[in-house]
Amino acid sequence: MPKVLRVAGEVDSWCTRCRLVLNHRIVSMDGGKPHQVECLTCRSQHRWRAYAPGTKPAPSERAERRSLSPSSSRAAKVASSTKLEQQWQKAVLGRTVTEFKPYSFNATFKDGELVRHKKFGDGVVLRVIDSGKVEVLFRDETRTLAQGIP
Repeated sequence: MPKVLRVAGEVDSWCTRCRLVLNHRIVSMDGGKPHQVECLTCRSQHRWRAYAPGTKPAPSERAERRSLSPSSSRAAKVASSTKLEQQWQKAVLGRTVTEFKPYSFNATFKDGELVRHKKFGDGVVLRVIDSGKVEVLFRDETRTLAQGIP
């Protein structure tokens, strides 16, 4: 049977000062979960952390921590990335490799111009935001890049 969590109760948490998962006293709750805790070893107060930084929570904890259901958020991400990739393919279709202009923050770009970025790959300029920024659609996502910097 799971332990009932309440203010003044105890819970395991990652202590930011001790750098260990230790027993903590619950100071405040938020939506049925501990929010603020106090370490029973060093007496420091901090936000509740169920696990150490850099470690992945157990699959059951990950499902609890998500605000959206896993299937709906995954489906939304897939639909969004598919739509972006289709838009990118349509913009690049029929263009030759020589039409891609190498990206440099010194260069200036126009709407619809093809860009080749060393890290992000091939992209197309969606819009010029202002004299110093452009929005570029790459295969995986849209990014804002600098332009015209002397």
